[in-house]
Amino acid sequence: MTVIDNHEAIGQEGVRLSEASARDFFELLKPRVMSLVVFTGLAGMVMAPGHINPFLGFIAILCIAVGAGASGALNMWYDADIDAVMTRTATRPIPAGKILPQEALAFGLVLSAFSVCILGLVINWLSAGLLAFTIFFYAVIYTMWLKRSTPQNIVIGGAAGAFPPMIGWACVTNGVSIESIILFLITFLWTPAHFWALALFKMRDYGAVGVPMLPNVSGEATTKTQIVIYACLTAIIGVVPTIAGFASMAYGAFGTALGLGFIWYSIGVYRMPEGDERMLPAKKLFAFSILYLFAIFSALMIDHLVTTLWLTAGKVA
Repeated sequence: MTVIDNHEAIGQEGVRLSEASARDFFELLKPRVMSLVVFTGLAGMVMAPGHINPFLGFIAILCIAVGAGASGALNMWYDADIDAVMTRTATRPIPAGKILPQEALAFGLVLSAFSVCILGLVINWLSAGLLAFTIFFYAVIYTMWLKRSTPQNIVIGGAAGAFPPMIGWACVTNGVSIESIILFLITFLWTPAHFWALALFKMRDYGAVGVPMLPNVSGEATTKTQIVIYACLTAIIGVVPTIAGFASMAYGAFGTALGLGFIWYSIGVYRMPEGDERMLPAKKLFAFSILYLFAIFSALMIDHLVTTLWLTAGKVA
C-alpha cells in the first residue's frame, strides 16, 4: 500500500482526519526554509531606497513568509511519495500519517491565495505578482517538473528561493532595479553549491526514489567540479554590491573574506576521496553555505543602515 493509499484508508476509517495539531501544519510550512526566505526578503526591504511604514513592512514580511510556507506545503503534498522513502524526509507530516495529502493541498492553496491577495491589496501588485510567480515556480516548475526530470533541477529551480529580496525591494519601491537583481543573483548562484553538497551525502536517498540529482546522474567528480565553479561565481557576485556602488568597501572586504571561505570549503569537497562514506567535507560546506548566506545579507543590511545613519548625521551637522 502506498503512502497515498494509507492516507485514503485513514480517511475512510474516520481516524485522524481532523487530529493534526497546529505544530503538524506548521511543519508543512518548512520553517527552516521560511526563515531564510523571510531574512533575505527583509534584506531587500531594508536596502531598498525610500521608506515603508513599519506596520506595512511587517505585513509585507508576513505575506512573504506565508507565501514561502504555502510553497513548502504544496511541495510536501506533491512529494509525499518520495518523502516516505528518503530518511531525511520520512518524518514529515504527510508520510508520517499526521496530515492527509488533500488537507496539505488545501492548506497550501489557501495560504497561497491569502498571501498574494493581502500583499497586493495592502502593499502593491508588483510585489504580489512576484510572490505569486515565486509560489508557482517552486510548486509547479521545480517540484512537479524539474525535480524529477533533470539533474539541473537545482540550478533552474533555485530561482524560486532567490526572489524574496527582489519581492522585499518591490514592496518599498514598487519596481525592480539592477540592485534587486544583484540580490537575486546572490542567492541564485549560491543554491547549486549549497544543495549539491547535501546531495553528495544523500546520494542513496535520491537514488532510491529516482530523483536525478547531479551526483546520481553525472557522478561525484562532475558534481565536485560544478560545486567549485558555483562557489567561485557566488564569491564574485557577493562583492558586486560594492562594485555596483550600493555597498561600502568595508562590506566588500567582508564579502571577499566570506567568498574565499566558500571557495576553500568547496575545494575541500573537490579533494574529497571518491566514495568517501563519511562525506565530512561536503557536510562542512553545506553548513558553511548556510552561514554564508545569512552573513552576506546581514552584512549588506548593516552596511546600508550604517551608511544611511552616517549620511544623515552629516546632513544634520
